[in-house]
Amino acid sequence: MTAELVRGQNHPLSQARLEIRISAGTPVVAVAALGDENGRIHGVEWVAHPGAPAQPGLEVPRQAAADHRLAVDLDAVPEAVHRVGVLLALPLGGTGPVRFGAVAAPFVAVTGLDGGEVASYTITGLEAESAVVALELYRRQGAWKVRAVGQGYAGGLAELLTDQGLPQARQLAGGINDAVAQGLARSVQAPPPRTADGDRSRQAAAPALGPDQGGTAPQPGPGSAMSPYGGQTPGGPLQPGPQQPSYPGATPGPDAVTQPSAPPAGGPIDYSHPRRQNAAPPPPPTAPPAAPGQPAQPVAGDATGWSMEERLYNQVWGMFEDLARTTAAYRSAVDFAESRMDKELEQVLSDPRSRIGGQGDAAREAARTRYAELVAQAQEALDRDLAQLAAEAGVVEPALPPAYARWDNPVWHAYRVPMEIPMALRLGDLHLPEADRIRIPMLVRLPLERGLWIDSGAAGSSGGSLTDSHAMSRLAMETAVAHAARLLAVYPAGEFTVHVIDPAGSGAQSLAPLVQTGVLAAPPARGAAGVADVLGRLTQRVDLVQMAVRGGAADSLPPGFDISQQLLIVNDFPHGFDDRAVNQLRYLADEGPAFGVHLMMVAHREESSGYGPLLDPLWRSLLRLTPVADDHLADPWVGHAWTYEPALVPPGSQILQQVLSQVATARTKFM
Repeated sequence: MTAELVRGQNHPLSQARLEIRISAGTPVVAVAALGDENGRIHGVEWVAHPGAPAQPGLEVPRQAAADHRLAVDLDAVPEAVHRVGVLLALPLGGTGPVRFGAVAAPFVAVTGLDGGEVASYTITGLEAESAVVALELYRRQGAWKVRAVGQGYAGGLAELLTDQGLPQARQLAGGINDAVAQGLARSVQAPPPRTADGDRSRQAAAPALGPDQGGTAPQPGPGSAMSPYGGQTPGGPLQPGPQQPSYPGATPGPDAVTQPSAPPAGGPIDYSHPRRQNAAPPPPPTAPPAAPGQPAQPVAGDATGWSMEERLYNQVWGMFEDLARTTAAYRSAVDFAESRMDKELEQVLSDPRSRIGGQGDAAREAARTRYAELVAQAQEALDRDLAQLAAEAGVVEPALPPAYARWDNPVWHAYRVPMEIPMALRLGDLHLPEADRIRIPMLVRLPLERGLWIDSGAAGSSGGSLTDSHAMSRLAMETAVAHAARLLAVYPAGEFTVHVIDPAGSGAQSLAPLVQTGVLAAPPARGAAGVADVLGRLTQRVDLVQMAVRGGAADSLPPGFDISQQLLIVNDFPHGFDDRAVNQLRYLADEGPAFGVHLMMVAHREESSGYGPLLDPLWRSLLRLTPVADDHLADPWVGHAWTYEPALVPPGSQILQQVLSQVATARTKFM
């Protein structure tokens, strides 16, 4: 049984080897200090900190982060040590908050090595403090206990360490801040095991890839289909949506909850910790009472979730499910009516006596009348459901945050570079022929679990064909730029980096917004040499992170290592690619997403046919998107072919340049 402590409360510890897990709404520095019976720290060698992360029985992370794990072996601490204090501090000299009162309450948990939680403490009541003693492990009569302390210090680490009796407090505090600022080592998180999808307010039937992306679509059982958000419910054909974060900056899956954003200055602080799962999420907003006989008025965020962002995500998911089911019901009713009419007409024709004359005509007319009545009933039910969905879409669309909103949504005009990564990203819209006026946002979870393929050879089966291959290639590249810009916009400053390979320079015009605003890591790579250089660096990066994670040295990457998510845009494939480059590209597509490197291909599949079946696994591993409306997304659960429309910037709009300029400015400050 987990003990949820309040300030001053203690709890016995039955294990000597422990982990202390820290979650905060902003990067913090974690320090562990050894103390004597009176809590006094005798010297700098009694403190484990980012500059000296290991002390007897202690090991702490080397950098500031929103999530930490500290290793403690109480049997290994010296006999003179009677107390182990867990200290948290906000890093100095950054762009983040300078007081704990401006962020969500930090949460600290003591766990066994098996992950079982022993005790936890949410540190509430902090205001101007920038450093805090979170927990204290102390020895009493030969046994160890944990106490919730929560003592804050407005003077930061220097004041805290001075209060603990350390003579060199100010020098050590300065050294700790210098070590964090210099980034002595960068760390990554190991990919945790995949888990089953969490409960949702409404389970979705969602589109899967059609036969053009890997063969005939499978036929899963009820409730087993891919979601339009880049994942699927358990048992579906593609990678599951609720994969937990496997790389710095990842967001939790739907069975976890998102970190709350910092409140406005002077506003109230919500101290309820978002990762506590022993209580139900707050109830969604309720609609005002409807008039008798009228449907309830829809409300934005009318779904379960820990935050408004998660509620809207689940509501969009539910709208997708509702549209899929109501359309499936209509099609089924029409099919039944046609089948019944065909059967009745067959019976009429099978009797020679009724095949001619007035009796036969009357029977045929009756069959057609019953068919029309059944279809009318189905149409009435469909219209009623579509009207309710249209009303819901009308209130949900204006309420969406930038990550979920169309480019023409006014929310982009109030855009600011975010402090946290959102749950998901909008890549376009989905709709069905029976409900052409209703557009469901197509959301994919972040970080991306699959690469994206912008098909420059699509013909636009739903929106007319584009026969000009040059126009199609240009439009495909503009679509890729819009997706990349959206990814840059929704990540915090410095946490997303974009590289471009444009071997022949054919995408220069489309790439202008990225190049001119300075958001790219480097100018687009050209020629075979440029292709080899970029692919070599990104392949080496995946290798290095993969070895660090799998070797248990995830916090020991080289100084200055860029742990941000990486996106590689490849234009005009396979132009400029030799066999070695093709193999590197396949490697990045397969292994890159788990280690923070994502691929966006702008290519026509037929143009790479010279490589034979070698590239078939590459195309199947990517999520195919089109620069024009196309009904290539198959839904094996209810048999729909969803029409996808890309999320493009309106012609003549300057919003893309405005957003990217803010991203570039924030990136410059971060660097």
